[in-house]
Amino acid sequence: MAQRLALRRLLAGPGRALGTSAARPSAFNVQDGGDFQERVVNSAKPVVVDFHAQWCGPCKILGPRLEKMVAKQEGKVVMAKVDIDDHTDLAIEYEVSAVPTVLAMKNGDVVDKFVGIKDEDQLEAFLKKLIGA
Repeated sequence: MAQRLALRRLLAGPGRALGTSAARPSAFNVQDGGDFQERVVNSAKPVVVDFHAQWCGPCKILGPRLEKMVAKQEGKVVMAKVDIDDHTDLAIEYEVSAVPTVLAMKNGDVVDKFVGIKDEDQLEAFLKKLIGA
């Protein structure tokens, strides 16, 4: 029994719950326009939208940093990741002219935005402004 519990803890990994109900992740990949409408525009929580591309070097630096900072907000905000090559229509609609571009959205409206890489202090300030902390 003790070995089974130890194995479950090991498989669960650090910071993960052992229960059967999985916590909702703080970040997700947008699947299509309908998914964006449902999970971003209609979200009850503030949403950080990361417009990125696979070929974008700065995106590869910013993405994990931003995800980490969003996770620290303990569910007060969620992060939507939008690949501009897969969702050109959304990039055009939200006037994304360079990547990475990050939007802060509340109640379906863009309330803040930045382009390029930010350090953790700048990201924390961006998120606190969004959630009103």
